[in-house]
Amino acid sequence: MSAIKPNIAVIEDSVDLREELSFYLTQKGHSVWSVGSAEAFWKQLHLSPADIVLVDIGLPGENGFNVVEQLGQMQNFGLIIISAHGSQEYNSRGLESGADLYLVKPISFAHLVSSIDALWHRMQNNKTHFVGKQDPLERWILDVSNKTLRSPNDMQLKLSQQECNLVAALGVAPQEVFSKEQLHAALFQYEEDSDEHRIDVILNRLRKKAREQHFKLPIHSIFGKGVVFTGHLVN
Repeated sequence: MSAIKPNIAVIEDSVDLREELSFYLTQKGHSVWSVGSAEAFWKQLHLSPADIVLVDIGLPGENGFNVVEQLGQMQNFGLIIISAHGSQEYNSRGLESGADLYLVKPISFAHLVSSIDALWHRMQNNKTHFVGKQDPLERWILDVSNKTLRSPNDMQLKLSQQECNLVAALGVAPQEVFSKEQLHAALFQYEEDSDEHRIDVILNRLRKKAREQHFKLPIHSIFGKGVVFTGHLVN
């Protein structure tokens, strides 16, 4: 019986390259769908499955780094950047954003396929390990008085008051997905009008701060559903 191959999504604004990639990967046995922008990708992701996403950096509108960062927070996808920028700066930024691989154009299609196979093999092994081991939730400590979050490896992240409130709200029910509407109600309960964008702003600031300090947050966005805290929070 042949091995299951990953579903591939391609985000590439060059029509020619997008069609060539789609045709080649389909010939190699993959189910492939492709789009020319980040906006089109997010819409299609509601309808079509994807295991590994190929992302160009120089997209119209929302750039590829933002897409990779958001997908990386979900932890459900293999991420490969394909870019015309070959500098170390771009490479580092791509990997720090959450990409598994950074490939420079013009790419070898044969090398791309072998890279996809290797990444998929690693993803399957990680998934098997996770399901079989069933580790207990990691213990995180939120010091409300000092507004700090302490990680299981004893690193500390200083929080603003709103960031502290957000972490506390998520930590009430670990592994439960909270909608942004629910989070807004928890943080701004005395305000009648709900502005979920405020939750996005707080999350983005918190993630930026954590990245700059190499602090891995246990907070992840589930596309179309909400936000989840994946550890055990102790106050």
